[in-house]
Amino acid sequence: MMYSERFSNLPAHVWPRLRALLDGHEGGGTPIHMTIGEPKHAFPAWVTDEIAKHAEGFNKYPPNDGSPELRGAIAAWIARRYGVEMDPDSEVMALNGTREGLYNAVIALCPPTKNGEKSAILMPNPFYQVYMIGAISGGAEPIMVPATAETGHLPDFASLPEDVLRRTTAAYLCSPANPQGVVASRDYWADLIALAEKYDFLIFADECYSEIYRDTPPTGALEVVKELGTDRNRVVIFHSLSKRSNLPGLRSGFAASGPETMREIKQLRNYAGAPLPLPLQQAAAAVWADEAHVEENRALYQEKYAIADRIFGNVPGYASPEAGFFLWLPVEDDEAAALKLWRETGVRVLPGSYLAQNVAGENPGQNYIRVALVAPKDETTRGLEAIRDCLYST
Repeated sequence: MMYSERFSNLPAHVWPRLRALLDGHEGGGTPIHMTIGEPKHAFPAWVTDEIAKHAEGFNKYPPNDGSPELRGAIAAWIARRYGVEMDPDSEVMALNGTREGLYNAVIALCPPTKNGEKSAILMPNPFYQVYMIGAISGGAEPIMVPATAETGHLPDFASLPEDVLRRTTAAYLCSPANPQGVVASRDYWADLIALAEKYDFLIFADECYSEIYRDTPPTGALEVVKELGTDRNRVVIFHSLSKRSNLPGLRSGFAASGPETMREIKQLRNYAGAPLPLPLQQAAAAVWADEAHVEENRALYQEKYAIADRIFGNVPGYASPEAGFFLWLPVEDDEAAALKLWRETGVRVLPGSYLAQNVAGENPGQNYIRVALVAPKDETTRGLEAIRDCLYST
């Protein structure tokens, strides 16, 4: 039997690698899971009532682009959050989680060749793994650009050779960044937009952590597009309710851009889309319209930022996150540190190198571990104290 070879040489995925590293060893205490970014705070209690109220919708095929109610709620949220008016019919599309949209964006929008060469898709390194597989699926070359302490933990796309930029069709950027927790400034976005205009490529703005922050709401890509008067078709933003509202299982996300770009995205989804059931869309519309639960959720994370700062404030190289819910902690050897933690304390964390790829013999995640602050405050505190005492006590 023959199979496609397109994905046969992919590196092992994050979670099988982590299980292979840790599961053969006995944990040193009651397990505390700080690996995956799966929110553990309570979601709004009324969500289940909304689903039940619209349960008759399970008897209907849902609209592929999202119901009018959902698209309208998303457009209204964009207007409140970023001051950008979007047409819910032509510039907004509901997604079954943002990973779907981030993957399909390359296939829908990016030609496999540009200027007579294989196209390039830029992404930070470390990165959300779907960026790489999206590029490969679209027949492009994934170009991983270091996002290290030296670059402010954001990729310096402008430093790439001109021959790479000339064949670039899109650049992924996650802000707030996973895993480092830094936020792209207004100037960073403006510079990236100018670079995209100069070399004629798209920007895929992964803004899934935008509502978890300390004090100042992170600047959004379309916000800067509006300020600059740039064609909004050049930038696609991706958001979801997973982190904002502690609803990763609801799978409500969206993509938004100018009408020409969205037309191409919708065309692919007409053939390959898997829309949310209508009752879930109705519930999602109500969640996008409510900010009270988001403020409560943000306050819980702000408490955990303060706990992390107290525990790790004297650790050399510790960088307090600006946003998101991960710590990116410096270590000498990420796999050795993760294994030591598990065997001695029962705390499970993710080696940073699993979120990055080796480029020119270097992996920018190798000297870090990623720690998720998603558990309740008391459990998070115990886990962080165990990490400090195991890895950083002298």
